[in-house]
Amino acid sequence: MKLYIDGDAFPNLLKPIVLKAIERLKLSTMVVANKRINIGKSAHVVYKIVELGADEADHQIIEMVEEGDLVITADIPLADRIISKDAHAIDHRGALYSVENIKQYLTMRNLMAEIRDSGEMTKGPAPFGTKDAHEFANQFNAFLTKYYR
Repeated sequence: MKLYIDGDAFPNLLKPIVLKAIERLKLSTMVVANKRINIGKSAHVVYKIVELGADEADHQIIEMVEEGDLVITADIPLADRIISKDAHAIDHRGALYSVENIKQYLTMRNLMAEIRDSGEMTKGPAPFGTKDAHEFANQFNAFLTKYYR
């Protein structure tokens, strides 16, 4: 299993959590973004900067991800593409996307986009905080315990 991180908008609070797991497990990791993102120094982490443009990092991740890999992303359409490749996806707040729930997440995302496009003001997600980082850490560690060999 390899770990891929969608580096665009990756919360700083998650960097030490992820880096600690990478080092502990010697987990091969690639951080993909359209700008320089640093989660910390590790011989197990490779940084890949893609061209500027909508979804360039997503396309790169999809090209590389294989069955059984894990991708950390808050991008629901990307998570859907990952799930369709029999890989795994977890978001920054600890939601583990799966075949059973990804269509529900996509439907809600698309509904909210339609509401915003119609001119309706929506609140958007709550600010990312330590509770979210804690939820992510719990889900991430549970996933690694279950799936990482």
